Amino acid sequence: MGSRQVVRGFVVTGIVQGVGFRWWTRETAQRLGLSGWVRNRPGGEVEVHATGPEDLVAELERALARGPSGSRVDSVARLESAEGAGAEPGFVIRFE
Repeated sequence: MGSRQVVRGFVVTGIVQGVGFRWWTRETAQRLGLSGWVRNRPGGEVEVHATGPEDLVAELERALARGPSGSRVDSVARLESAEGAGAEPGFVIRFE
């Protein structure tokens, strides 16, 4: 039996802006078959919302803790509430 579907949000801190973190996150999430989005936050963090099987979202969370080369992840915090992918297909980078 497959893993249950979850919606989870994360805030990643460290050197995570200006190093390709959003593009790397999108690629990683797409490879895992997840839907959702990633965006920069004004305070220098990156926010990620992912929807998919619990085990694959957990794999994304572990990947976020490592980050791409050139980044330095200080922490990955789970958000109390998370926003699903909504009408957006796949996994997208939000520019807002």
